[in-house]
Amino acid sequence: MEDRRGRTARGLLGGGIGTIILAVIVALMGGNPLDFIGSQLGQVEEPYEETAEERELAEFASVVLAETEDVWTELFSKELGMEYEYPGMVLYSGFVQSACGAADSSVGPFYCSADQKIYLDLSFYTELKERFRAPGDFAMAYVIAHEVGHHVQYQLGILDKVMSQRGRLSEKEYNKLQVMMELQADYFAGVWAHYAERSNLLEEGDIEEALNAASAVGDDRIQKDTLGYVVPDSFTHGSSEQRARWFYKGFQLGTISGGDTFNAPEL
Repeated sequence: MEDRRGRTARGLLGGGIGTIILAVIVALMGGNPLDFIGSQLGQVEEPYEETAEERELAEFASVVLAETEDVWTELFSKELGMEYEYPGMVLYSGFVQSACGAADSSVGPFYCSADQKIYLDLSFYTELKERFRAPGDFAMAYVIAHEVGHHVQYQLGILDKVMSQRGRLSEKEYNKLQVMMELQADYFAGVWAHYAERSNLLEEGDIEEALNAASAVGDDRIQKDTLGYVVPDSFTHGSSEQRARWFYKGFQLGTISGGDTFNAPEL
């Protein structure tokens, strides 16, 4: 777990006119000014005081991550004869620089395969409760387990195969591929929940919280809330029904092999 909360963006505004002049010089000498500018971007530390709720959430996220490590280590060994490599997790506030580029909290939790880390702004817990109407600790656990699911996909080579199709397919066809990938990550989140229940780690109502969260972040519900209408061809994560159904399928089966969304008769 890496804590970067309290860091803020520093870029051209901080570098001033000198940075711009140097970038021009780099271009005149045959270099790429974007590479130079990128090297000047960074983050500066500012004092950060977490609230008691944030401290509790950070500890909870750490526990969930550790539990996923135990489950996937066992499954990789038992089902695949492979060694599972742990992902990292970065807590940030407002803005973060990852190996996949800069992002702010509006992006939501995300996984970066370039550094094999999950990025999480704890304020998303509030957004989950208030904007998506999906309260409960296990709703947040589902979100973390979903991002870990992308790490599982990366280790299995699935993530790279999907990403390699970007630009080769039409937007509509690539969106379908993305939906398959996201639903598989939901399935993998359900697989983790399966073993969490077997280890008596779940409380009454936890699975309902996860199903509610999976449904709340469906493309159709988000589009309906923000646009007032639904555009299925633009879906990139799947509908509310699909996301909840694939999570629950993973919860029921508890196997890696049961989550082949790419060859499923119907999503």
